Amino acid sequence: MVPRVSKIFSPKTLIPLILFFLLCRPLLSHGEPAGNRYGGTLVRSTTSDPKSFNDIVAQETSTTLITSRIFDGLTTINGVTLKVEPALAERWEVSADGLTWTFYLRRGVLWSDGIPLTADDVVFTFNDLIYNDAVASPARDIFTIEEKIFNVEKVDDHTVRFTLPVRFAPFLNGMSQGILPKHKLQKAVQDGKFNFTWGIDTKPSEIVGTGPFQLAQYRPGERIVLEKNPRYWKKSPEGNALPYLDKVIFIITQSQDVALLKFIDGELDYVGVRGADYSVLKPWERKKDFTIYDSGPDFGSSFIVFNQNQDSNPKTGKPFLDPVKGAWFRDINFRRAVAHAIDKRKMIDIVMNGLAYPQDSEMSPSAGFFYNPDVLKYDYDLARARKILEEAGYADRDHNGVIEDSEGHPVEFNLYTNSGNNERLQIAAIIRQDLQNIGMKVNFLPLEFNSLVTKLNSSFDWDAIILGLTGGVEPHFGKNVWHSTGTLHLWHPQQKSPATDWEKRMDEIFDTGVQELDDNKRKALYDEFQVIVSRQLPVVYTILQGDLVAVRNKFGNLKPTSFGGAFHNLEEIYIKEGYR
Repeated sequence: MVPRVSKIFSPKTLIPLILFFLLCRPLLSHGEPAGNRYGGTLVRSTTSDPKSFNDIVAQETSTTLITSRIFDGLTTINGVTLKVEPALAERWEVSADGLTWTFYLRRGVLWSDGIPLTADDVVFTFNDLIYNDAVASPARDIFTIEEKIFNVEKVDDHTVRFTLPVRFAPFLNGMSQGILPKHKLQKAVQDGKFNFTWGIDTKPSEIVGTGPFQLAQYRPGERIVLEKNPRYWKKSPEGNALPYLDKVIFIITQSQDVALLKFIDGELDYVGVRGADYSVLKPWERKKDFTIYDSGPDFGSSFIVFNQNQDSNPKTGKPFLDPVKGAWFRDINFRRAVAHAIDKRKMIDIVMNGLAYPQDSEMSPSAGFFYNPDVLKYDYDLARARKILEEAGYADRDHNGVIEDSEGHPVEFNLYTNSGNNERLQIAAIIRQDLQNIGMKVNFLPLEFNSLVTKLNSSFDWDAIILGLTGGVEPHFGKNVWHSTGTLHLWHPQQKSPATDWEKRMDEIFDTGVQELDDNKRKALYDEFQVIVSRQLPVVYTILQGDLVAVRNKFGNLKPTSFGGAFHNLEEIYIKEGYR
């Protein structure tokens, strides 16, 4: 398991994950004897192949959708109550000053290959992986405070001590970070090959975890099969072995439309419901024996982001981004004009069939306590957008329908999003038209999801992207996005020092907020952070989808939530007797 660190998500069907799919533990229903619960398969879909099966380096949900079922953390978050609960650690103690945490591991926990879990695995995960500069781990952003790391040490085989440099308010939430096996991965680290270990060509039996399921098969472009881990440590409240299901199969579909048809035809047990799908699915609910669940506003965001990267490619010495375009994208007036030009109501009505919400704040209303509704909002106003651009020196001087900057360069750029996600493609089409209405020439170029991610965090070869991020209830777990040093600081990642004063202030907020134990003082800081995002517009938000999913009625102990998704308690879900 991993803390709900912000990660790039692809289709709507991937949103109920971590940031993050968390394997939580609500109480079991008692409508059926436990002995009758064993067996069966859950079949669902994904529109993207995983990039790897390496949970530590994963930055995209196409990977963590799978790995979140294979690896556990010291703690977990209950998908219903959102409270921290014991997982691989059965208990913990904390010193009076809040700096020293001691975790006591469950005895008898085995990796799926039969090797016992020990404190060495925990120390290895943090010291050799997360805190290893040679390993590209997004979790390092979360577990580093003011450039200081945690001291992680073994006390004995079943006891681990964390000594923090400063107080860390979301520490227990963060301990849901997945633990990886030292005995399988130490050599790869020593050989400098860990970043490429457990790739998609890895033999399934080599991928070893402590979670409820293990990788059984991967056929690129076709399917991913997980089978139950017979050595899984967790028991039901009645003491029964878990998980109940034998298999979980992810069918790789070309698009969400294909997934919808497969669900209606009975080939899938679950599908994420887009706004446009609701009127199609609802009449089939009784006949096809499924239920549509509505959990309210989603946690995952959707936005357009412009590349503001001022760095150069170390291999070629050339800037990653055309300096002319960079000047536009770094211009706050350019971004404000874009914000006023985006017609969110059209997206909600046309694309989402009314089942969505305009997004203005960085956090979702579903986040509760830390959500700040009092941020700067941008009404759809083309006249105002045009005026902002004109006052900033952008004008159609040659009357060809395309504005030029003050130096005469036509404002033309490429806009990317991921193919296979029809909702996002439709939103991209609306945004493209909106921006053309204020004189910008936009070349729309859909890409396969993993190729898009590579552009974003590797080649940095892009102008503008429509994308989404997972979200959660803890603001600090978005640090890898919002801190200037973050690997997912999308518009200009991994800065050596903050490029702007407002980014410097956001760094201060995240460095201070994580140490503040007074919830109200923390909220004041993160409220300010959300205001800064709304004022400076490093990303321009679009809409929050309603969290709707359709699930076959054959599953017992199902408790869908916006935070955890439909299967946050997957290990406890079973197939009812009459459906076997």
